[in-house]
Amino acid sequence: MYSLSQLRRGLSTPSLFFREANRLYHRRLNQQGYNTDGVDIFTEDWDNLLLLDACRYDMFTEQSTLEGRLEHRTSRGSSTREFLKGNFQNRELHDTVYVTANPQLYRHRDWLGASLHAVEHVWMEEGWDETRQTVLPETTTEAALDAAKRYPDKRLLVHYLQPHYPFITDETLPFDDSQPLGNPNEPASWYHVMTGDLSPSTADIWRAYRDNLDRALPHVERLLNDIEGRTVVTSDHGNMVGERAWPFPIREWGHPRGIYTEKLVKVPWLIHESGNRKSTAADEPKQETDHVASDVVERRLEDLGYT
Repeated sequence: MYSLSQLRRGLSTPSLFFREANRLYHRRLNQQGYNTDGVDIFTEDWDNLLLLDACRYDMFTEQSTLEGRLEHRTSRGSSTREFLKGNFQNRELHDTVYVTANPQLYRHRDWLGASLHAVEHVWMEEGWDETRQTVLPETTTEAALDAAKRYPDKRLLVHYLQPHYPFITDETLPFDDSQPLGNPNEPASWYHVMTGDLSPSTADIWRAYRDNLDRALPHVERLLNDIEGRTVVTSDHGNMVGERAWPFPIREWGHPRGIYTEKLVKVPWLIHESGNRKSTAADEPKQETDHVASDVVERRLEDLGYT
Protein backbone atom coordinates (compact mmCIF):
# COMPACT_ATOMS: atom_id res chain seq x y z
CA MET A 1 0.00 0.00 0.00
CA TYR A 2 1.08 3.56 -0.65
CA SER A 3 0.60 6.48 1.70
CA LEU A 4 -1.30 9.56 0.59
CA SER A 5 1.92 11.59 0.53
CA GLN A 6 3.60 8.97 -1.68
CA LEU A 7 0.68 9.01 -4.09
CA ARG A 8 0.72 12.79 -4.27
CA ARG A 9 4.47 12.85 -4.87
CA GLY A 10 4.20 10.24 -7.61
CA LEU A 11 1.40 12.07 -9.39
CA SER A 12 3.28 15.38 -9.20
CA THR A 13 6.57 13.84 -10.42
CA PRO A 14 6.00 11.71 -13.53
CA SER A 15 9.46 10.11 -13.41
CA LEU A 16 8.75 8.74 -9.93
CA PHE A 17 5.31 7.52 -10.98
CA PHE A 18 6.70 5.59 -13.96
CA ARG A 19 9.65 4.29 -11.94
CA GLU A 20 7.22 2.77 -9.46
CA ALA A 21 5.19 1.32 -12.32
CA ASN A 22 8.36 -0.29 -13.70
CA ARG A 23 9.19 -1.60 -10.25
CA LEU A 24 5.79 -3.22 -9.91
CA TYR A 25 6.34 -4.88 -13.28
CA HIS A 26 9.79 -6.26 -12.44
CA ARG A 27 8.78 -7.35 -8.95
CA ARG A 28 5.60 -8.98 -10.23
CA LEU A 29 3.32 -6.63 -8.34
CA ASN A 30 5.58 -6.80 -5.29
CA GLN A 31 5.19 -10.54 -4.97
CA GLN A 32 8.98 -10.88 -4.71
CA GLY A 33 11.40 -8.88 -2.59
CA TYR A 34 14.44 -9.34 -4.81
CA ASN A 35 15.40 -10.59 -8.26
CA THR A 36 14.65 -14.30 -7.99
CA ASP A 37 16.27 -14.89 -11.40
CA GLY A 38 19.65 -13.92 -9.91
CA VAL A 39 22.33 -16.26 -8.57
CA ASP A 40 22.84 -17.18 -4.93
CA ILE A 41 26.44 -16.07 -4.43
CA PHE A 42 27.00 -18.45 -1.52
CA THR A 43 26.28 -21.56 -3.58
CA GLU A 44 28.84 -20.52 -6.20
CA ASP A 45 32.36 -21.98 -6.10
CA TRP A 46 34.83 -19.49 -4.60
CA ASP A 47 37.25 -19.02 -1.73
CA ASN A 48 37.33 -15.23 -1.96
CA LEU A 49 34.63 -13.03 -3.48
CA LEU A 50 35.48 -9.38 -4.21
CA LEU A 51 32.50 -7.07 -4.76
CA LEU A 52 32.91 -3.83 -6.70
CA ASP A 53 29.87 -1.78 -5.71
CA ALA A 54 27.68 -0.69 -8.65
CA CYS A 55 30.05 -2.05 -11.31
CA ARG A 56 28.43 -2.69 -14.68
CA TYR A 57 29.49 -5.69 -16.72
CA ASP A 58 30.13 -3.66 -19.86
CA MET A 59 32.28 -1.11 -18.03
CA PHE A 60 34.30 -3.82 -16.29
CA THR A 61 34.85 -5.60 -19.59
CA GLU A 62 36.23 -2.45 -21.21
CA GLN A 63 38.43 -1.29 -18.33
CA SER A 64 39.65 -4.28 -16.35
CA THR A 65 43.04 -5.85 -17.07
CA LEU A 66 42.79 -8.23 -14.11
CA GLU A 67 43.98 -11.75 -14.88
CA GLY A 68 41.37 -14.47 -14.99
CA ARG A 69 38.46 -15.94 -16.92
CA LEU A 70 35.68 -13.41 -17.38
CA GLU A 71 32.10 -14.61 -17.23
CA HIS A 72 28.95 -12.87 -16.06
CA ARG A 73 26.15 -13.52 -13.64
CA THR A 74 22.72 -12.06 -12.88
CA SER A 75 22.50 -10.32 -9.52
CA ARG A 76 19.65 -10.79 -7.08
CA GLY A 77 19.34 -7.03 -6.63
CA SER A 78 19.53 -3.70 -8.39
CA SER A 79 20.64 -2.10 -5.11
CA THR A 80 22.89 -3.18 -2.25
CA ARG A 81 19.93 -3.61 0.10
CA GLU A 82 18.21 -5.95 -2.36
CA PHE A 83 21.46 -7.82 -2.97
CA LEU A 84 21.83 -8.39 0.78
CA LYS A 85 18.20 -9.46 1.12
CA GLY A 86 18.50 -11.94 -1.72
CA ASN A 87 21.76 -13.50 -0.52
CA PHE A 88 22.08 -12.97 3.24
CA GLN A 89 18.65 -12.89 4.83
CA ASN A 90 18.08 -15.40 7.67
CA ARG A 91 21.13 -17.50 6.76
CA GLU A 92 23.92 -19.07 8.80
CA LEU A 93 27.14 -18.26 6.94
CA HIS A 94 29.62 -19.37 9.56
CA ASP A 95 32.29 -20.29 7.01
CA THR A 96 32.43 -16.67 5.76
CA VAL A 97 34.06 -13.44 6.92
CA TYR A 98 32.58 -10.28 5.40
CA VAL A 99 34.95 -7.31 5.04
CA THR A 100 32.78 -4.40 4.02
CA ALA A 101 33.24 -0.72 3.26
CA ASN A 102 29.47 -0.37 2.85
CA PRO A 103 27.32 0.28 5.97
CA GLN A 104 24.19 -1.35 4.57
CA LEU A 105 24.56 -4.71 6.35
CA TYR A 106 25.02 -2.93 9.67
CA ARG A 107 22.07 -0.63 9.03
CA HIS A 108 19.72 -3.51 8.19
CA ARG A 109 21.24 -6.19 10.42
CA ASP A 110 18.12 -6.71 12.55
CA TRP A 111 15.67 -7.60 9.79
CA LEU A 112 18.31 -9.31 7.63
CA GLY A 113 19.05 -11.76 10.44
CA ALA A 114 22.26 -13.03 8.83
CA SER A 115 24.87 -14.81 10.93
CA LEU A 116 28.44 -14.77 9.59
CA HIS A 117 31.58 -15.96 11.32
CA ALA A 118 32.79 -12.34 11.49
CA VAL A 119 32.06 -8.97 9.93
CA GLU A 120 34.82 -6.37 9.56
CA HIS A 121 33.18 -2.95 9.21
CA VAL A 122 35.83 -0.94 7.36
CA TRP A 123 33.54 2.12 7.16
CA MET A 124 33.73 2.74 10.87
CA GLU A 125 35.91 5.55 12.24
CA GLU A 126 39.35 4.15 11.45
CA GLY A 127 38.54 3.34 7.83
CA TRP A 128 36.46 6.37 6.86
CA ASP A 129 38.12 9.11 4.81
CA GLU A 130 36.58 12.37 6.04
CA THR A 131 37.94 14.38 3.11
CA ARG A 132 36.49 12.13 0.41
CA GLN A 133 33.53 10.99 2.54
CA THR A 134 34.00 7.38 1.57
CA VAL A 135 36.26 4.39 2.19
CA LEU A 136 39.20 4.45 -0.21
CA PRO A 137 39.91 1.21 -2.10
CA GLU A 138 43.40 0.89 -0.63
CA THR A 139 41.88 0.94 2.85
CA THR A 140 39.52 -1.90 1.94
CA THR A 141 42.41 -3.92 0.50
CA GLU A 142 44.46 -3.50 3.69
CA ALA A 143 41.51 -4.65 5.79
CA ALA A 144 40.97 -7.66 3.52
CA LEU A 145 44.64 -8.69 3.70
CA ASP A 146 44.51 -8.47 7.48
CA ALA A 147 41.33 -10.58 7.57
CA ALA A 148 42.88 -13.17 5.25
CA LYS A 149 45.72 -13.65 7.74
CA ARG A 150 43.45 -13.81 10.78
CA TYR A 151 40.87 -16.15 9.22
CA PRO A 152 42.80 -18.51 6.91
CA ASP A 153 40.09 -21.19 7.03
CA LYS A 154 37.18 -18.92 6.10
CA ARG A 155 35.69 -17.79 2.83
CA LEU A 156 36.48 -14.12 2.41
CA LEU A 157 33.82 -11.74 1.06
CA VAL A 158 35.24 -8.26 0.41
CA HIS A 159 32.94 -5.35 -0.43
CA TYR A 160 34.63 -2.33 -2.02
CA LEU A 161 32.64 0.89 -2.38
CA GLN A 162 34.00 1.88 -5.77
CA PRO A 163 32.98 2.55 -8.52
CA HIS A 164 29.92 3.69 -6.54
CA TYR A 165 29.62 7.42 -5.84
CA PRO A 166 31.35 9.54 -4.40
CA PHE A 167 33.60 10.20 -7.38
CA ILE A 168 36.92 10.25 -5.58
CA THR A 169 38.96 11.26 -8.62
CA ASP A 170 36.72 14.07 -9.83
CA GLU A 171 36.43 17.25 -7.77
CA THR A 172 34.68 19.40 -10.38
CA LEU A 173 32.07 17.31 -12.14
CA PRO A 174 30.32 19.82 -14.43
CA PHE A 175 26.54 20.16 -14.49
CA ASP A 176 24.15 22.35 -16.40
CA ASP A 177 24.95 25.93 -15.27
CA SER A 178 21.27 26.83 -15.25
CA GLN A 179 20.63 24.48 -12.35
CA PRO A 180 21.11 25.52 -8.68
CA LEU A 181 23.71 22.96 -7.69
CA GLY A 182 25.91 23.98 -4.83
CA ASN A 183 28.82 21.55 -4.85
CA PRO A 184 28.16 19.01 -7.64
CA ASN A 185 29.99 16.30 -5.74
CA GLU A 186 27.79 16.68 -2.67
CA PRO A 187 25.33 13.83 -1.98
CA ALA A 188 22.32 16.13 -2.33
CA SER A 189 23.32 17.02 -5.88
CA TRP A 190 23.81 13.38 -6.86
CA TYR A 191 20.39 12.58 -5.42
CA HIS A 192 18.87 15.26 -7.65
CA VAL A 193 20.57 13.65 -10.64
CA MET A 194 19.02 10.29 -9.77
CA THR A 195 15.55 11.79 -9.40
CA GLY A 196 15.87 13.63 -12.69
CA ASP A 197 15.80 17.14 -11.17
CA LEU A 198 19.26 17.88 -12.59
CA SER A 199 20.54 17.04 -16.04
CA PRO A 200 24.31 16.58 -16.24
CA SER A 201 26.01 15.52 -19.42
CA THR A 202 25.97 11.75 -19.79
CA ALA A 203 29.60 11.95 -20.93
CA ASP A 204 30.58 13.78 -17.73
CA ILE A 205 28.91 11.20 -15.51
CA TRP A 206 30.49 8.37 -17.47
CA ARG A 207 33.94 9.93 -17.14
CA ALA A 208 33.66 10.27 -13.38
CA TYR A 209 32.13 6.81 -12.98
CA ARG A 210 34.81 5.13 -15.10
CA ASP A 211 37.56 7.03 -13.29
CA ASN A 212 36.26 5.65 -10.00
CA LEU A 213 36.67 2.11 -11.31
CA ASP A 214 40.15 2.87 -12.61
CA ARG A 215 41.00 4.24 -9.17
CA ALA A 216 39.97 0.95 -7.52
CA LEU A 217 41.31 -1.69 -9.91
CA PRO A 218 45.02 -1.53 -8.91
CA HIS A 219 44.06 -2.19 -5.29
CA VAL A 220 41.85 -5.09 -6.31
CA GLU A 221 44.77 -6.44 -8.34
CA ARG A 222 47.03 -6.21 -5.30
CA LEU A 223 44.56 -8.26 -3.29
CA LEU A 224 44.29 -10.83 -6.08
CA ASN A 225 48.07 -11.21 -6.09
CA ASP A 226 48.38 -11.54 -2.31
CA ILE A 227 45.67 -14.09 -1.46
CA GLU A 228 45.40 -17.73 -2.45
CA GLY A 229 42.54 -19.83 -3.73
CA ARG A 230 39.79 -19.30 -6.24
CA THR A 231 38.98 -15.59 -6.17
CA VAL A 232 36.01 -14.10 -8.01
CA VAL A 233 35.68 -10.40 -8.79
CA THR A 234 32.06 -9.38 -9.23
CA SER A 235 29.52 -6.72 -8.21
CA ASP A 236 26.41 -6.44 -6.08
CA HIS A 237 24.56 -4.64 -8.91
CA GLY A 238 25.14 -2.36 -11.89
CA ASN A 239 24.20 1.23 -12.57
CA MET A 240 22.24 3.21 -15.13
CA VAL A 241 23.68 6.31 -16.76
CA GLY A 242 20.73 7.86 -18.52
CA GLU A 243 19.56 4.71 -20.32
CA ARG A 244 15.86 3.99 -20.56
CA ALA A 245 14.21 1.45 -18.31
CA TRP A 246 11.27 -0.72 -19.34
CA PRO A 247 8.42 -1.32 -19.86
CA PHE A 248 7.91 2.44 -19.35
CA PRO A 249 10.88 4.01 -21.16
CA ILE A 250 11.99 6.67 -18.68
CA ARG A 251 15.66 7.60 -18.29
CA GLU A 252 17.27 6.31 -15.13
CA TRP A 253 20.39 7.34 -13.21
CA GLY A 254 21.96 5.33 -10.44
CA HIS A 255 20.54 2.02 -9.24
CA PRO A 256 16.89 2.17 -8.23
CA ARG A 257 15.80 -0.90 -6.32
CA GLY A 258 13.39 -3.37 -7.84
CA ILE A 259 14.15 -2.61 -11.51
CA TYR A 260 15.95 -5.47 -13.21
CA THR A 261 17.26 -4.11 -16.49
CA GLU A 262 20.41 -5.65 -17.94
CA LYS A 263 22.49 -2.60 -16.96
CA LEU A 264 21.40 -3.07 -13.35
CA VAL A 265 21.63 -6.82 -12.79
CA LYS A 266 24.17 -8.16 -15.31
CA VAL A 267 27.43 -8.20 -13.36
CA PRO A 268 30.99 -9.36 -14.09
CA TRP A 269 32.23 -12.68 -12.76
CA LEU A 270 36.03 -12.86 -13.14
CA ILE A 271 37.54 -16.12 -11.90
CA HIS A 272 41.18 -15.93 -10.78
CA GLU A 273 43.08 -19.00 -9.60
CA SER A 274 46.17 -18.66 -7.40
CA GLY A 275 47.88 -21.23 -5.19
CA ASN A 276 45.99 -23.77 -3.12
CA ARG A 277 42.27 -23.83 -2.52
CA LYS A 278 41.07 -23.13 1.01
CA SER A 279 39.88 -25.77 3.42
CA THR A 280 37.05 -23.92 5.13
CA ALA A 281 35.40 -24.53 8.48
CA ALA A 282 32.00 -23.33 9.68
CA ASP A 283 32.88 -22.32 13.24
CA GLU A 284 30.67 -20.48 15.68
CA PRO A 285 30.42 -16.77 14.87
CA LYS A 286 32.74 -14.28 16.51
CA GLN A 287 30.90 -12.01 18.93
CA GLU A 288 30.57 -8.50 17.50
CA THR A 289 31.61 -5.76 19.90
CA ASP A 290 31.64 -2.70 17.62
CA HIS A 291 28.61 -0.44 17.82
CA VAL A 292 28.00 2.80 15.97
CA ALA A 293 25.41 5.44 16.78
CA SER A 294 22.50 5.42 14.35
CA ASP A 295 23.08 9.05 13.35
CA VAL A 296 26.67 8.21 12.34
CA VAL A 297 25.43 5.33 10.19
CA GLU A 298 22.87 7.58 8.51
CA ARG A 299 25.50 10.26 7.83
CA ARG A 300 27.77 7.68 6.25
CA LEU A 301 24.97 6.50 3.99
CA GLU A 302 24.05 10.07 3.05
CA ASP A 303 27.68 10.77 2.17
CA LEU A 304 27.54 7.76 -0.14
CA GLY A 305 24.45 9.08 -1.92
CA TYR A 306 21.86 6.89 -0.19
CA THR A 307 18.61 8.51 0.88
